[in-house]
Amino acid sequence: METILVAGGAGYIGSHMVALLVERGYDVVVVDNLSTGHAQAVKGARFYEGDLRDGDFLEKVFSENRIHGVINFAAFSLVAESVADPLKYYNNNVGGATGILTAMKNHGVKRIVFSSTAATYGEPEKQPIEESDRTNPINPYGGSKLAIEGLLRWCDEAYGIKYAALRYFNAAGANTDAGIGEDHHPETHLIPIVLQCALGKRDHVGIFGDDYPTPDGTCVRDYIHVRDLVEAHLLALEYLDKGGQSGPFNLGNGNGYSVKEIIEAARKVTGMAIPAFVEPRRPGDPPTLIASNRKAEEALGWKPRRDLEQMIHDAWVWHKEHPEGYEG
Repeated sequence: METILVAGGAGYIGSHMVALLVERGYDVVVVDNLSTGHAQAVKGARFYEGDLRDGDFLEKVFSENRIHGVINFAAFSLVAESVADPLKYYNNNVGGATGILTAMKNHGVKRIVFSSTAATYGEPEKQPIEESDRTNPINPYGGSKLAIEGLLRWCDEAYGIKYAALRYFNAAGANTDAGIGEDHHPETHLIPIVLQCALGKRDHVGIFGDDYPTPDGTCVRDYIHVRDLVEAHLLALEYLDKGGQSGPFNLGNGNGYSVKEIIEAARKVTGMAIPAFVEPRRPGDPPTLIASNRKAEEALGWKPRRDLEQMIHDAWVWHKEHPEGYEG
């Protein structure tokens, strides 16, 4: 049985990764400092609480477990906070990646799947975005992730550590079988915000601009069910095991959903009114962000299988059962 280390495995996407690996029969080790994660979300894995920047801590984890491959989700990810405090983001995100790559080099671990972001592209020149397009992040969060991609490339060249950097925008949904879902404080993601409104925890949803050059005037974004996302991470790990070439892969649905479409789908799924009001545009919001998934489909055999209604349905089930998140 192969042992996979999931860094950031107590977070939203990381915990869903752990659930999938356990379901598929892998032995799973989780490392998380619980700065934004939840210990309750880790099920069926050995859990180590600690920081990736702590070399002695990682030495203990790698010495006690025969790690076959690493999947790294550990990062701060709030764009506005990254703009206000870039040093915090580079220190944590790049510092953490440096720590785990150092431990991998020292212990001869040669496979890593990295949770990158489509924010590495910045303001895209065309839609849908392809992996070969220009990368020019417009915030320190995207900058820190692109810096890690560069580090991965050099570690591949120097130490033979093979990597897949998965670039995606918005994960949504929950794993209702495992009883895990999305719980951020503060919550900044649209679908949970809309569902908080359906639960009566907010009085309305703000639509930031309805005069964009899109079909209904509201911003269009790429959303993927979190279970589709983690399936892509596992396929990427298997691809590297078979000798696949290192590099970036976009994970997108290829179409995108507008803010109004999200709200309408949530009204349909929940049966709730969900008041929504148009508010002024936010600075720096591109009208459309959609990632092409052609490379991931061809190289990894991955395609998202769950639609928007499924994402909202699964998230709604979880939020109804956990109205206060994991603490409720």
